Amino acid sequence: MSTAEPDLFGALADPTRRGILERLSADGATTATQLASELDITRQAVAKHLNVLAGAGLASATKVGREARYEANLNALDEVNQWVETVTNQWTQRAELLAKSLETPNRPQVGDE
Repeated sequence: MSTAEPDLFGALADPTRRGILERLSADGATTATQLASELDITRQAVAKHLNVLAGAGLASATKVGREARYEANLNALDEVNQWVETVTNQWTQRAELLAKSLETPNRPQVGDE
C-alpha cells in the first residue's frame, strides 16, 4: 500500500468518522454544521473528524461562499479493498497448507518402530 495507509486506517478506525463517511456517501455534499445537527457532537468536533477524513483522502471539501461542503471520496477505499484481498488470499493459502499437512498420515520417526 502507499504511504497514506496509516492515515487511511486511522481515519476508518474511529466509529464517529465511519458514521460521518457513511452519511456523506449516502446523502451527498453537506457542511460540518449540518452534520453536527444530526450527531451528538459539536460542530468543531465534526470539523476535526472531517479534516481527518480529508487528510486520508476519504473526503474532500469545496468552498461555497463562506461554507465548506464535504463529499465522500470512496475511491480511496479501493486501496483498502485490494490490501484486504491480498491478506485474505495469503491466509487462505496458509490455512490450506496447514489442513493438507494435518491430513497427511504421520510417518514413523526413527526409534518409533
